[in-house]
Amino acid sequence: MMTGCVAEVAVYEAPEDSDLPPEGSEAALTNNQRTAFNYFVSKGLTKVQSAGIVGNMMQESSVSPTAVEFGGGPGRGIAQWSVGGRWDTDRAGNVKAFAAARGVSRWAMTTQLDFVWHELTVVGGYGLSEIRAATTLATAVYAFQSKFERCGTCAQAKRITYAQQVLSAYGGGGGSTDTGAGGAADECYSSTLGRNVAENTCVQSAADSAWYQCSDGEWVDRYSNPEACVSEHPL
Repeated sequence: MMTGCVAEVAVYEAPEDSDLPPEGSEAALTNNQRTAFNYFVSKGLTKVQSAGIVGNMMQESSVSPTAVEFGGGPGRGIAQWSVGGRWDTDRAGNVKAFAAARGVSRWAMTTQLDFVWHELTVVGGYGLSEIRAATTLATAVYAFQSKFERCGTCAQAKRITYAQQVLSAYGGGGGSTDTGAGGAADECYSSTLGRNVAENTCVQSAADSAWYQCSDGEWVDRYSNPEACVSEHPL
């Protein structure tokens, strides 16, 4: 006999156009892989450990903060947190509540990196001790994969390959210096200022109010770069 109850259907949330940084903005031009790598190094992790984390994120989302799981699944953001869990409802902490408490967009790269670190250091149980103990790429990848991502089909070999790419590209301070904006190799184009700016110029982006720094011809999160700003341009 029917009871009149209707089964709940999960509604999967995708980013609205207004959530995304405008094309050509500092936020849109940020090299997410390097930003994430520098972020974890700045938190005291080794380059190997940081590369292991970013290698996982490359497999999960290509390190895109606006990534939505293929096929309409629940995964969201750089770590593919699940709708109905760590993305928006988990009582121990979720991206939505974390962002709302700080008045920032849940789809922003800096928000999601900060939430990863929040889960590792404040929520706990997501493998920080194992990550800090890792001395090889394989063990760093596995620690984050098994304790933080807790994936089903993990494709660990791909994660290790990605981690090696990250370590090779950014572990020695390398990376592409092609800005694609017609300026000198170590300049960046700022859509906020409407012009090219010099290496280590810091700009508060009109796209998301976050601070970015020109580093080797690319925009990176201001607070993940240890170099001092040569000039600062607030909104």
